[in-house]
Amino acid sequence: MLTQFVWTIMSTELVTLRRDESVKLAKDVSHLGRIGHLPVVEGETVVGIVSLQDVLEVSLTPLMHGEKVQRIFLEGVSVESVMSTPPTTISPDASIQEAAQLMVEKRIGCLPVVEHGRLVGLVTETDILRIVAGLE
Repeated sequence: MLTQFVWTIMSTELVTLRRDESVKLAKDVSHLGRIGHLPVVEGETVVGIVSLQDVLEVSLTPLMHGEKVQRIFLEGVSVESVMSTPPTTISPDASIQEAAQLMVEKRIGCLPVVEHGRLVGLVTETDILRIVAGLE
């Protein structure tokens, strides 16, 4: 079951961000696309990852002053200031078991999939759970 490779379950249609983009954009993209993890890239190289949790944490402080203030505040906060870096990555040829072990060890919910230094996909804990549950 877990002897399959990461490339068989990874998502390849990715929404990415740049370091200089705002957390407001990350929040909007996460909300509208129901996306829990957004890779941050420079060209085709992944340099960080922003999770929905990162966005929610930075969103809480200004919320006490109302949604308008929150939106203005988040517009001024860069993705670079909240992203996790360096990202823990995995090869598309790695086993799903290796991916699961790495996520458990690092206590992370996703792994950018990198081949020859280029972001080619993303594998999440949900992707792995689908395999374990026999849903894939």
